[in-house]
Amino acid sequence: MVGEGVIILGGTSAVAEHYARRLAARGARLLLVGRNAERLTPIAGDLLVRGAAFAETAVLDLAEPPAEGYQAAWNGLAERLGGTVDVVLLAYGVLGDQKAAETDPAETVRLLSSNMVSACAWMTAASVSMEQQGAGSLVAISSVAGDRGRQSNYIYGAGKGGLSVFMEGLAHRLAGTAIRVLTVKPGFIDTPMTDGMAKGGPLWATADKVAADIDRAVGKGRVVLYTPWFWGPILFVVRHLPRAIFHRLKI
Repeated sequence: MVGEGVIILGGTSAVAEHYARRLAARGARLLLVGRNAERLTPIAGDLLVRGAAFAETAVLDLAEPPAEGYQAAWNGLAERLGGTVDVVLLAYGVLGDQKAAETDPAETVRLLSSNMVSACAWMTAASVSMEQQGAGSLVAISSVAGDRGRQSNYIYGAGKGGLSVFMEGLAHRLAGTAIRVLTVKPGFIDTPMTDGMAKGGPLWATADKVAADIDRAVGKGRVVLYTPWFWGPILFVVRHLPRAIFHRLKI
């Protein structure tokens, strides 16, 4: 039996790499997409060693509109897997510099374009292809930062919040079909993306832990995943705090 076909948008992401390792052990066919060929190539080689039936790369700056258009570009990626894609994982994003973006409209546009606009465009293209084949799973890594705007990261949060709403609407539109749509909302993850932050403590998770949670959620057909699980109740409280109290918090 041929393993499932998987396209990972943002193949150098730490979470994406750990997720891909799990799929490789089950003989999946994997296409890793990203802009850094030097980092993608050894990851693909490692996946082959771990059991992947196919592991190749496509060098593409996902945050920029492709010259041939999103749909044509997506169709080209799908053809690399023989035209059938069982799982799409969107795992790229830019944390950015909140302070710089607060006074630089161009930086605000860059962060929103990377974290929301381009991400929604790729997921639209993937959904068109998946509707034609009639089944599959569309997975996007958003963030708990998108659940409520906070002074410390509201520009990054706005991008991720927009992506979450988009995925929620996509899930609603495709409800009742054989296409599953999953929005992943991680909290703090110990990855290179967060190297500028003080790490440690019970709120931090490893990339492998988040990848394991995603793998289980895809298998169960979940629609929303907070990972680790405790971020669900934490964000429930944050979302429902009265504004008068919320505005006193330095978060």
